[in-house]
Amino acid sequence: MSVRSGARRYVLRAACAVVGGALVLAGCTTNTEGDAPAVEKVKVEKVDSIAAKLPDKIKQAGKLMVGVNIPYAPNEYKDPATGKIVGFDIDLMDAVASVLGVRAEYQESDFEKIIPSVETGTLDLGASSFYDTPERQRTIDFVDYFSAGIQWARQKGKTVDPDNACGLRVAVQRTTVEETEDLPAKSKACVEAGKPPVQAVAFDEQSAAATALVLGQVDALSADSPVTQYAIKQNKDKLEAAGPMYKALPYGWPVRKGDPLAAVLQEAVQHLMDSGDYRKICENWGVQEGAITKSTINGAKG
Repeated sequence: MSVRSGARRYVLRAACAVVGGALVLAGCTTNTEGDAPAVEKVKVEKVDSIAAKLPDKIKQAGKLMVGVNIPYAPNEYKDPATGKIVGFDIDLMDAVASVLGVRAEYQESDFEKIIPSVETGTLDLGASSFYDTPERQRTIDFVDYFSAGIQWARQKGKTVDPDNACGLRVAVQRTTVEETEDLPAKSKACVEAGKPPVQAVAFDEQSAAATALVLGQVDALSADSPVTQYAIKQNKDKLEAAGPMYKALPYGWPVRKGDPLAAVLQEAVQHLMDSGDYRKICENWGVQEGAITKSTINGAKG
């Protein structure tokens, strides 16, 4: 998954995108992150008994340093009107920070650099649609807060089957599970069957991957289910789902291995789940299909 074994959503924004190293000039689109409606914040109060468990370093700083990679609508992206980072992941993390009596300070980063920055202590955690996977658990801990899967999109009227994709060009965001795990496995099966491989066309931003599909530069797009569904919603006249979601995994916030912050974040988000505020945040962003009722640490199993 976007892996963000990952995950995230999209908004088509740039009119002209770089596809396969070439600048696409024809048929430039004007899809923007600003197409999304304003979403009301859920007000959350501090819970002293949970906040007291925060590591002293974070208590003293009064903030959580959170790594994000944008745009990945509806999970995390910039509001074009204000320039602020917004989205489902952002609202949920802000709510968790409120429970803990601190604020979340978001630091933009390349997706693949977030986990290494958490490991070195430059960031306290990441909140960027990361899939919790057994492989990633070897070096990092995950506080699970959502369930998502891989879902493909195609141009309307085109025939694309994720289970029979040999020879297709599929847009993905770079370093996501879609690029590093799912498409390679599908491609290997094709080659072993004597068929042409699946070609992953990787982009640094999810918006560019979606734009490539809208412009017909690729045959399909593969991303996390909330991201794919959002891209389709933003381009209802051009895109449609290419099959249902599959390979569901939990989204998790990556925290340094063994860091006591993980248990505090888990308790904070569980409080939001129990109070109903978590559900409200999911519904506000239209992602309630992936809502869960119990947070775990490293819940993904091999």
